[in-house]
Amino acid sequence: MKYTDLSGKDAKALQELLKEKKLLLFKLKAKLRTMQLNNPNEIREVKKDIARVQTAITSASSEA
Repeated sequence: MKYTDLSGKDAKALQELLKEKKLLLFKLKAKLRTMQLNNPNEIREVKKDIARVQTAITSASSEA
């Protein structure tokens, strides 16, 4: 996911996406603890996606 994909979305869609990404991060961390996660780099990517979404939300709120 790139920031340019997020810049066109409204605040409600961004909040929903943020909620989904945080839930995914929670599930990945649980899999990591139970040794079921094959690729630990997924956690890093999801964290970066969360940061991008939060940046887009901050940008959208400062413009309004």
